[in-house]
Amino acid sequence: MAERLVDVLDCRGAVLHTYPITLGELGDATDDAQYIAKALEAAAHGRLVPDADLATLTARMHVSRRGQIAPYGDDLERNSETKIGLEQSVRELAYLLWDQDGRPDGCADEYWHRALDQHLRERAYVLWQQEGSPEGRADEFWRRVVSFEAQ
Repeated sequence: MAERLVDVLDCRGAVLHTYPITLGELGDATDDAQYIAKALEAAAHGRLVPDADLATLTARMHVSRRGQIAPYGDDLERNSETKIGLEQSVRELAYLLWDQDGRPDGCADEYWHRALDQHLRERAYVLWQQEGSPEGRADEFWRRVVSFEAQ
């Protein structure tokens, strides 16, 4: 079975989630379109966006970046690793979570903290993967992203 990472993007081209997709048997030839279709199906089940917006989602095969994250031809803004970029990402995710939960009143801090935690965990996981998924070192990557946020 072959596993590949697939990015699911919103209508603006921002990555909402990266899914590990496994298809086929060993030796089976599978093309990117099959992985992309499976990732979009997973996004629908994962409720990344309201059902009405599912048709606006797109996907692409994930491109691994070794070392520090830096633009490589995609549409990521240069400030994606700045405090302003972090706050904007968390703000957008908090809004998405709040909207998915029916927009309850008086819960802004809860959604901010949930979004920040989710964003930092995803970032730590990506950094850990970029370093080759070293066994026993996941906490090191968590501490790295938490210290970045604390600056």
